[in-house]
Amino acid sequence: MTIKAKRRLRMTVMIFVLIVVAAIYIYPVFLMFMNSFKPFGEIVANVLALPKSLDLSNYTYVVKKMDYLALFKNNVIITVIGIVGIVIFSSMAAYILDRRKGTYSRIAYLIITTPMLIPFQTIMITLLKSMNVIHLAGSKIGLGIQYWGFGIPMATFIFFNFMKTIPKELDESAKIDGASTFRTYRSIIFPLLKSVTVTVTVLDVMWIWNDFLLPLLMVNSNNKTKTLVLAAYTFVGQMNTKWNYALTAMVLTVVPSIIVFILLQKYIVEGVVAGAVKG
Repeated sequence: MTIKAKRRLRMTVMIFVLIVVAAIYIYPVFLMFMNSFKPFGEIVANVLALPKSLDLSNYTYVVKKMDYLALFKNNVIITVIGIVGIVIFSSMAAYILDRRKGTYSRIAYLIITTPMLIPFQTIMITLLKSMNVIHLAGSKIGLGIQYWGFGIPMATFIFFNFMKTIPKELDESAKIDGASTFRTYRSIIFPLLKSVTVTVTVLDVMWIWNDFLLPLLMVNSNNKTKTLVLAAYTFVGQMNTKWNYALTAMVLTVVPSIIVFILLQKYIVEGVVAGAVKG
């Protein structure tokens, strides 16, 4: 067997393995979509069977029962507040930490990035009590702000590593022209972070939009502030679960974030590749 034939065989085997792995991950999602069109009886009878008809009654009931548009708006508000804060503060922090080398910068970098290693479950009770004291619990804006604390460590880590690829000569040229540090960041540096900014944005949208535990702690007591994930969970009961409605609610909850990921996935790849190649 020639070297070219061996490479082709390895590539074929690799592609086959990737297809199998992808199918394993996609199949549960396919089951969720498929069963969202079934009545409860069909799901109980055979969860793996295809629906006998594409019945949309589950969707009309769930949209009305969840007050879907209102909860969708809640999700958008929370996600936008979280993403804007994470991107702005983490990119600014990464810029200063990269440009001003020194002992204090290294200590600050460790303080900022270390929290991403701490499991949320270990601090959630303390966090809830603290948020009640400063009145950030029970509101959409407060929940969005709380995501800054959990998202900034990882985002700063990503921005910091990408910042090394941007020449420092740009800062020096801007300084000669009389630009301040903030003006340099806003007008020169931040536009160059487009690919990594989209990467951070998409990853955090997927996380914030589909998060369950933090909204459960902070906004679950008020129907006006609930998120889509919390509303979907109301169809799951301890003694009786309405699977047709629960699966439909899950589909309606995750579809927006999946669409965002599909539309912007090429930018994620570009951001990762750019940082790897330039670094």
